[in-house]
Amino acid sequence: MSINTTQNYSPNFDQKKRKIKQIKFIIFHYTGMKNEEDAIKRLTDSKSKVSSHYFIKNNGSVITLVPELYVSWHAGISSWKNYKSINKYSIGIEISNPGHGKKYKKFSKKQIRSILKLSKYLIKKYKIKNKFILGHSDVAPYRKKDPGEKFPWRYLSKNRVGLWHDLNEKKLFKIRETKVDKNDENKFLKNLYKIGYLRLLPKDMHKNKKLLIKAFQRRFRQELINGIIDKECLLISENLTKS
Repeated sequence: MSINTTQNYSPNFDQKKRKIKQIKFIIFHYTGMKNEEDAIKRLTDSKSKVSSHYFIKNNGSVITLVPELYVSWHAGISSWKNYKSINKYSIGIEISNPGHGKKYKKFSKKQIRSILKLSKYLIKKYKIKNKFILGHSDVAPYRKKDPGEKFPWRYLSKNRVGLWHDLNEKKLFKIRETKVDKNDENKFLKNLYKIGYLRLLPKDMHKNKKLLIKAFQRRFRQELINGIIDKECLLISENLTKS
């Protein structure tokens, strides 16, 4: 299996090559810029100090920005489970989309086909586990919203790319916004830490708790992003800890 790409190399990567076995994650991003050409320019500009390994255009074509065995600068300060600085262990994929605050839109069918094909290629090549296929907001929940609630996580999961719960959607909808008590809230947060999300420190609880909940909702309960723990969120989190 191979991927057809064009090369437009970015200078923004670590010079030292990593070993194949170090690559454990795929991280999805949206560009968050109105203009696709401007996004490519930024990712290939040495002054920006940002890049990714791949860029998926609106028409689905794929650009290689950084060869896979080099560390590209896409995730910034990030963590998942016991891994810190996720750049060291990941392949970063930027997808053209204006993002939140700039007329965030659905990803095109051509983009989704390319996301699926590229992901399957990388999963096979590096033996990447589904639980390590993540969004930028998963590994940096207090800073980032991308790829956002319009990213097709459910569809990708059905095609063996990334995780999704296996609960009945109609039954879940019936308990949406059903309040939970403090004990259930604590259970939910513990489930998030088991799944891999960054643990909230007591001093940051007030500032970051809502951001963490929203990151989870953008990924696993995309119809309602309100930062409030309810019965639906709790059941989804419990289901995912068993995956």
